[in-house]
Amino acid sequence: MTKHFVSDKPFDPYSVEQLTEKQEQYYFASQWQLMWWKLKRHKLAVISSIMLFFIYFGALFCEFLTPYNLHTRNTDFIYAPPQLPHFFHEGKFVGPFVYGLDYELNMENLKREYTPNPEKIHKLRFFCSGDSYTFWGIFETDKHFVCPAEDGQFFLMGTDRLGRDMYSRIFHGARISLTIGLIGIVVSFTLGIIIGGIAGYYGGFVDNVIQRLIEIIRSFPELPLWMALSAVLPVTWSPLLIFFGITIILALLDWTSLARAVRSKLLALREEDYCTAAQLMGAKPKRIIGKHLLPGFMSHLIASASLSIPGMILGETALSFLGLGLRPPITSWGVLLNEAQNINVVALYPWLMIPVIPVIIVILGFNFLGDGLRDAADPYK
Repeated sequence: MTKHFVSDKPFDPYSVEQLTEKQEQYYFASQWQLMWWKLKRHKLAVISSIMLFFIYFGALFCEFLTPYNLHTRNTDFIYAPPQLPHFFHEGKFVGPFVYGLDYELNMENLKREYTPNPEKIHKLRFFCSGDSYTFWGIFETDKHFVCPAEDGQFFLMGTDRLGRDMYSRIFHGARISLTIGLIGIVVSFTLGIIIGGIAGYYGGFVDNVIQRLIEIIRSFPELPLWMALSAVLPVTWSPLLIFFGITIILALLDWTSLARAVRSKLLALREEDYCTAAQLMGAKPKRIIGKHLLPGFMSHLIASASLSIPGMILGETALSFLGLGLRPPITSWGVLLNEAQNINVVALYPWLMIPVIPVIIVILGFNFLGDGLRDAADPYK
């Protein structure tokens, strides 16, 4: 005889109602709510977004979070190695501190050799007064999150050829490199939506002209074209103008892929009933594109934009590394890597290559976040 697997627990009507409420919440959710729920299930994208948030937060408050000013020179500690913090000295808890460095010049290879001196204990200070700076160009202050001891040094990532702290310079360089990616994607995003929207909505001759223009731009090798346009920028320009010039160059060459995505979507959506109804009611093309067509795939555009930011950051880094992008006194990750071009210097002082680590972390973070957004924006997954 076949057994009946029936629950002997009393019937709970509220559980059914609760399930129904969840189903209603799902069926009546907006596109953005569905996208957010799907994005939260992409653990790698969530971790990347949190990591990128803290990186941008650190770039905003880099003057406060770093122990030294951007241009502070420690001439007695040129090419000093990284000093890692310690907490215990000879088995006793001392707190966060670093050992002082003794300097000696090796006459055989002319290398500056630094050795930690256990007798020099430099305790780190927190929420302290140090080098003065102008916070966001608004007010003058000297407050820092961490400072070296009164008569000591603290070089978490070593120093460069002028004795400048690499940790402080990497944080300050993050502000420039990350800002170029955001400003550049705004310009590129605007151009891609406008030009791609015109091509997709009107079609015909206008579409053919725009597509041929996109093909011409994409036929040029990207890096040589960047180099050629960057070389056109006058040397006499101020660092601020060079910054905006590089940003515009990167944006003007990055809009093509986004424009093609917008065009393909509009070609499919312009035949929908709601678009035809808007045309019959006398709506202008600008309103139809902006109010009816673009919101239908805005999530896809956001995912595409998040995947384009790493390309701009890499473009600035490559140009500055080759000496054709940003130039000192502006500090970016590419400018810092430009100082590590000499293989002999890198072999002797490998910590000069540390700026490549945040570049890799940010690029991977944006790629993982872009993959998560793209999956969340796909209605068929």
